Amino acid sequence: ARGGITRVLDGSRTAVKSVLLISSKKGSVRASHYHKRDSHYSYMLSGRMEYAEQPVGKDGVIDKNNRKESVIVKAGDMVFTPPMTAHEMSFLEDSVFLALATEARDKAAYEEDTVRVKLSA
Repeated sequence: ARGGITRVLDGSRTAVKSVLLISSKKGSVRASHYHKRDSHYSYMLSGRMEYAEQPVGKDGVIDKNNRKESVIVKAGDMVFTPPMTAHEMSFLEDSVFLALATEARDKAAYEEDTVRVKLSA
């Protein structure tokens, strides 16, 4: 009668240091990068996206022996991205999601930790 409670994150692997609310327009693509240290959770509040990821080797190059994997993420779903995992988000409709990160997201620190790449087919 009062509503509901949804457990979004409990017993996380690492401490969350940053929470971002991100909106994306249908047809837009975000990410196409990996982080050297940061890991993050992406919790979809509304909309839908195709989330793709692919491991990165110790040399910083995408491991082409491991296929790119993807999943459709809808409202109420969450994906986790560990460090050294290339990831890309393609928005299938206007969407809003939370990004809960284990590293601070000030511009300089974010850019130093982020390596932009193109995921393989």
